[in-house]
Amino acid sequence: MKYFVGVDIGSTAIKISIANEDKELVGHKISASGTMFYKYAHETLDALLDELNLSRDDIVYTVATGYGRKIFKEANENISEITANAIGARAAAKEHGKINTIINIGGQDSKAISLDEDGHVVNFAMNDRCAAGTGKFLDACAMNLEIGVDELGDRHFKSTGTPLSINSTCAVFAESEIIGLLGNEHSVEDIVCGVHYSIAKRIVKLVKRVGIKEGIYFDGGPALNSGLVNAIENELSKKIFIPAYPQITTSYGAAIIGIDSYNYNIS
Repeated sequence: MKYFVGVDIGSTAIKISIANEDKELVGHKISASGTMFYKYAHETLDALLDELNLSRDDIVYTVATGYGRKIFKEANENISEITANAIGARAAAKEHGKINTIINIGGQDSKAISLDEDGHVVNFAMNDRCAAGTGKFLDACAMNLEIGVDELGDRHFKSTGTPLSINSTCAVFAESEIIGLLGNEHSVEDIVCGVHYSIAKRIVKLVKRVGIKEGIYFDGGPALNSGLVNAIENELSKKIFIPAYPQITTSYGAAIIGIDSYNYNIS
């Protein structure tokens, strides 16, 4: 059996996926990017290989993607994360149905990607100018509220009032708004709900720029936040599909691209 590696080096996390020649995901691992992207990427890959009882000799092709893709010199090729995300999403959702729109929220940016009937990228929009609406913003909000980021989803559904309005488009000012709401004795639950809806409104604007089509897929770490998912679905008035492992869609797509590249090169 031949194995293929997809390495997605993002600004906050390194995601590595390994697929077999049948394009099946056989394993994945996630670690913090830290300050030494190259070192941590190799350590993460070695740890994953150990878990799967594989060695570097079992890997026939490696594709790097993401913010730090050019740092991983051992990759056979590096590609845009937009392309890898699209291919990974279609593969991860093959049992669910056709994916035509992708929402991706990363550590420091958010994206909306529109696909055609064949799964090719036809348009995309990105917000990378401010942390508001990203994973970093959710982390900062949780810290200000003195709760864990993994608590945000449950807190969202305990809100009893109308979602509070958080209007600032800048993450720094939005944090100040949150502190002000706490000072006015609003509940943590109502503030969390307001944060989720403020992000959802930004995401919907992004999606409208590429065109909202049925078959909506949401990935990236914040897709694990059920409260944020609920807010985005309500703002879109549409159901969205969350994969089993939303953080690794792009690395899985990179591994699949590696399979196609390898097969093309030997044919």
